[in-house]
Formats: sequence, C-alpha cells, structure tokens
Amino acid sequence: MMRYATIRFPHDFASFAKRIAHVLVIALALVVPVVEAQTQEESDPWEGYNRWMFDFNGDTDRWIIRPVAKGYDAIMPEFGRIGVNNFFSNFYDFNGALNALLQGRIEQAVNNTFRVVANSTIGLLGLFDVASMAGIPRYETDFGHTLSIWGVPRGNFVVLPVIGPSTVRAAVGASIDAYMSPTGQMMNDQAYWGLRMFNVLDIRAGLLDAEEIMTGDRYVFFRDVYLQSRAVLEAGGQVKDDFSEFDSDWDEEEF
Repeated sequence: MMRYATIRFPHDFASFAKRIAHVLVIALALVVPVVEAQTQEESDPWEGYNRWMFDFNGDTDRWIIRPVAKGYDAIMPEFGRIGVNNFFSNFYDFNGALNALLQGRIEQAVNNTFRVVANSTIGLLGLFDVASMAGIPRYETDFGHTLSIWGVPRGNFVVLPVIGPSTVRAAVGASIDAYMSPTGQMMNDQAYWGLRMFNVLDIRAGLLDAEEIMTGDRYVFFRDVYLQSRAVLEAGGQVKDDFSEFDSDWDEEEF
C-alpha cells in the first residue's frame, strides 16, 4: 500500500520540475492583466491549445494513469481509501488555515488549525478524521480563492499538462499552495514527488465511477464543470454565475 515511497526518480528530475514550476508561476503572473482583457471579448480564446492539451492528457490518462488507478482501486480496501483521503485532506486543512489568515477570516483559520492539530495527533497523522467527528468545520479554500478575494482577475480558462482544467489565477494559486504545503517544505525531492504522484493516483481512482456519466464533448463537460465548481468555491459555497459565457456550448451538446 505504500509502494509510492520506493519510487526512484532521475537525480535531476525533481530540481528540473521545480524550476519549470517557478518559471510557470512567473509567466502566468505576467500575463494575467492581458488575459483578463481578452476574456471580455472571447469566451475561450485559448480553446485551440486547450483542446490539444486536453487530448494529450486524455491519452496519458488512458495509457498510464487510469490502468494504474484501476489496479489501486481493486486492491485498496475501502477503509484504506478513506484513510488515504483523510491523510491528504489534513494537508489541505493546513493550507486552508494559512489562506484563511491571508483572507482575514480568523474564525475559519482557527477551525482549520484545530482540525490539523487534532487529526495530526489523535488522528494519527491525519489517517482518521477525528476533527469532523468532533464537529469542527472545515473551511475549504486555496490560494486561488485568496487571490480572488484580493481582486486578482481570474484570467482565461487553461488546461495544464497532467493537472488538467484550471484558470490563470487558480494555476498561480496552486503553485503557491504547493510551496506553502508541509510536503513542499519538509520532504526531500524524491519523497515529495512520490507523495504527489500517490495523491494524483488516489484522486484518479475516485473518478472511475464518475466516468460513466460523461458523454458528448468531454472538453466542454470538464471545462464547464470546473468553472462552476471554482465559482462556488470562490463565492464561499454560494452559486456565483461568472461562467455564463459558456452556457451556449452546453446547449449544443447532448448529455
């Protein structure tokens, strides 16, 4: 169950990946103002690139990620899956506490801090979600949400390699979240990337059943569902229609 810890990467791979991530953050940050102006004129100005990358990710998923995820789903018992999900959720709660502070939401920051402390100690490093059992609410947020509150424009919709659907603002936020996470600060390169890959594998296994309802234009499906979920997150759980420019695409597809 813990084979991910034995994964070996080429010596220069992790440092190379980190350099690429840093360059990506800087590049995305520089294009935000230009992208926001373009978004007002076009619904999906990067659609050509996005569809190409979406197909590339689909091929990667079909030949590599999905088969491994199916094997993982077959051998991992339900209680093990719950424990893995709780383990990674504990890291998200840590980042949530930091982002809540940056957003000026002290109560939510305190709640997420209590969750991390309780789950990391009594919950055995987060394997058991004792905080939820005790009624401590989770504040779901990320640095992309923080940037939204600070007034940073959303930017265009963009499909990232392997990661998938995002926006310019959310992509920058995800890079900052990865740096702020304990996994980014406390682990060496091999352990960090091994843990990240295991997280991707667990998330992918959880999507196997959902594939059955995906029909029609998969690109439109993933794009619109992602934008809707981001709108809800950044509105604090309230539906906020900032993706109306994409509604016409839904009408053209049969789901």
